[in-house]
Amino acid sequence: MNETKNVGTPQRFSLAARSKSFGYAIAGIVFMLKTQHNAWLHLAASVIVVGLGLYFNVSSADWRWLVAAMVAVWVAETINTAVEYVCDVVSPGYAIAVKHAKDIGAGGVLIAAAGAVLIGALTFWPYL
Repeated sequence: MNETKNVGTPQRFSLAARSKSFGYAIAGIVFMLKTQHNAWLHLAASVIVVGLGLYFNVSSADWRWLVAAMVAVWVAETINTAVEYVCDVVSPGYAIAVKHAKDIGAGGVLIAAAGAVLIGALTFWPYL
């Protein structure tokens, strides 16, 4: 999708255009889930967390923390996946700078996931 027309020109608001952008976003999430093994792990972890939250009937305050933690991991994973794809297009061969960019992106996901595990442990501990 190499659309360069209207670059830098303000566009009128359109429900049809907004609908298309939601479609593109959903397509990106579906593509990520189909192609990224770590996204499968995040999906499994999210399902487990939601299941445990329902089982233990966690409070609304605890749900806020759990949802925030899950969202942080999903956002980190989507951004990391996008960075990896852009790096592969910009530099199809091996480049140390690309390796560093990918490693840093993966590190961001690891930080978010570790924080989510900590939030999950602190949240569920009183229910156990």
